[in-house]
Amino acid sequence: MRTVDLSVATWRKSSYSNQDGGACVEVSDDFAAVVPVRDSKISRGPVLAFGASGWASFVSAVKDGALDA
Repeated sequence: MRTVDLSVATWRKSSYSNQDGGACVEVSDDFAAVVPVRDSKISRGPVLAFGASGWASFVSAVKDGALDA
């Protein structure tokens, strides 16, 4: 298992996040192999780390509407 130092991460809020302070997701683009994701309301809380290619596939599916109910 590899450890990623998230203390150096620059976070940005997803453009799909609720602007009213609701469902706020932040991601960091600072790492080549992984994409850390967190809840912006709990900045010191848990972080999920996804492989970069898996994250890219997920983002493409969201943009294409493939995950709409």
